[in-house]
Amino acid sequence: MKMIRAMVRPEATDKITEALAEAGYFSLTKMPIFGRGKQVGIKVGDIHYDELPKVMMMLVVDSDSVDQAVQAIKAGAYTGNFGDGKIFVTPVDAAYTVRTGETGI
Repeated sequence: MKMIRAMVRPEATDKITEALAEAGYFSLTKMPIFGRGKQVGIKVGDIHYDELPKVMMMLVVDSDSVDQAVQAIKAGAYTGNFGDGKIFVTPVDAAYTVRTGETGI
């Protein structure tokens, strides 16, 4: 199992959620976050915005499904401009469903 964490533009989350659902990935978590990337914020006129609003989307998929899920996220998040986001993939050792005690996703 792998956890995919995607930090994306807030306005892209609906498009990403739809792309993931079409690919068969319905379960996910979304959280509002603030941060900056390599561009170290943005400058508009005399005002410098150091941290920008983003949404972190997290989902856990089977290891052999990572590429398909990442492609769905990339397709929904892409604008071609700085700040489109970042995707991280990490291993998941175990997952448990609280209500049933089941293991796995």
